[in-house]
Amino acid sequence: MDKQARIIVVDDDEDVVKSLKTILESEGYLVDYAVTGKEAIRKTQKTTYNIALIDIKLPDMPGIDLLSLIRDDVPRTRKVIITGYPNLQNAILAINKHADGFLLKPIDIKKLLEIVEEQLEFQRDEDEYSEKKIAEFLRSKLKELNDDS
Repeated sequence: MDKQARIIVVDDDEDVVKSLKTILESEGYLVDYAVTGKEAIRKTQKTTYNIALIDIKLPDMPGIDLLSLIRDDVPRTRKVIITGYPNLQNAILAINKHADGFLLKPIDIKKLLEIVEEQLEFQRDEDEYSEKKIAEFLRSKLKELNDDS
């Protein structure tokens, strides 16, 4: 992406937020945070984020529920669940609610950065695909207009 990627960290653990913010900012990302699901929803309504890193347990709602409540924009926000409770049920719930990734606590920095870059790459691919589809649609509509003339 030509511009800096925006990432929101949604976690009520201040140490986790500070650590992730420091690590991600040192890699050149713009990082914001929210400590509740409601705060995350408010922020995503005002700002477009490339990635949301969401703790599975928040004080006001399960992080799994937040997956479908965060505003998807263009480009579509990629959502990664962070959990200290790795079990099959959480993984299945996250997948069913359309999580794009899953990160385990304690967070391995190398894995975090791999997932972030992977999600940004998926987002770039989605954008490119969308642009091609729009261009194809416009070409076909122009052709129809020219054929009708």
